[in-house]
Parts: sequence; structure tokens; C-alpha cells
Amino acid sequence: MAGKKEFSEQELLLRVAGGNQDTFRILYDQYQKSVYARALYFLKSDLLAEDVLQEVMLTLWKSAGKLKQDTNIAAYLATLTRNRSFQLLRRQVLEAKTNFDLGKDWAETHNQTEEQILLSDTKGVLKAGIALLPPQQKLVYELCHQQGLKYEEAARELGLSKETVKSYMKLALSFLRRYISAHTDVAAILVILKLL
Repeated sequence: MAGKKEFSEQELLLRVAGGNQDTFRILYDQYQKSVYARALYFLKSDLLAEDVLQEVMLTLWKSAGKLKQDTNIAAYLATLTRNRSFQLLRRQVLEAKTNFDLGKDWAETHNQTEEQILLSDTKGVLKAGIALLPPQQKLVYELCHQQGLKYEEAARELGLSKETVKSYMKLALSFLRRYISAHTDVAAILVILKLL
């Protein structure tokens, strides 16, 4: 086979378009280093740069017959290399974003599940604490905190003064906070304090 210097780029393309593998090897040998180096510059990965080199050269093999007579092969290959490298980079970004979003959704769901379990456990501790309250404190707590009555309304219903109701409520809350902190961990205390 004659060396590449005997043919112009256009003649080389015509020969490749005709299926001449020896001519394609001439083009491959001439441009492989520049295509690989350009892909490596964009991708920072030997493996991906090698993939881009193979894809770009395969595209040259398939499209040689469709290229214009005045095509600058070096510029054409540089454009193919850049475009394919950017496609790979966009795909990597999309995959990373998808993986991040999936991980985030899993973490949020996981946290919600943990919080629901913790809230359920904490409510159980709170219920046990309420059951231990003296009868009047328990009644005031249930009316004011659970049913939402104001101190005046609870006082009228129980036939007590507003100050007595406030005092019972203060004692009940103080007891419940101590009881809960003795029977749950710190995270549960923070959850339960929202309930008190």
C-alpha cells in the first residue's frame, strides 16, 4: 500500500468511502493521537477517551462517502470528538443528579419513617405519663391541652378558679416533661415537646 503522502485528504476519503480498509488505517494512524488527546482533555478519563476515539473513528468510516470534497478531516474529527465528549459529560451529570435525587428521596422517606416511629413511641410514653397524673391534673391537662379549652372554659366546667386550673396545668406539664425525659432519648424529647 502506498503511503498517505501520495493521496490528498479528499482522495483518502473517497477511498475510505469505497470500503478501503488500508486507507482507513492511514487516516486512523494519522489522527488517533489528536482525537484521543482532545477527548482526554474534556473527559479526564483514559477509558472514556478511548471510547470516544473508537466512536469518532467509526463515524468517520461510516460517513466518509457523505462528506463534502473540501472537508477538513482534522476539523471534522475535532468537532466529532468535542460533541461526543460533551454528550458523555452531560450524561454523567444527569446520572449523578438522578442518583442524588434518588438518594435524597430515599433519605427523606427513611427520615419520615424514623420520625413516625419515634413520634408513635413518644406518644406512647406521653400517654403513660398522663395516666400517672393525679386526677385533677389529668382532667385539666385533657381539657386544656387535648380538647383545646381555654383556662376560663376549663375552670367553669370543673367549678374551679382560673388560677387553680393554671396551677394544675403547670404541675401536669412539669411532671410530663420530667417523665418523658426519663423514658425517651433526646430526639424523642424534642418531638414530644412539640406535643406538650
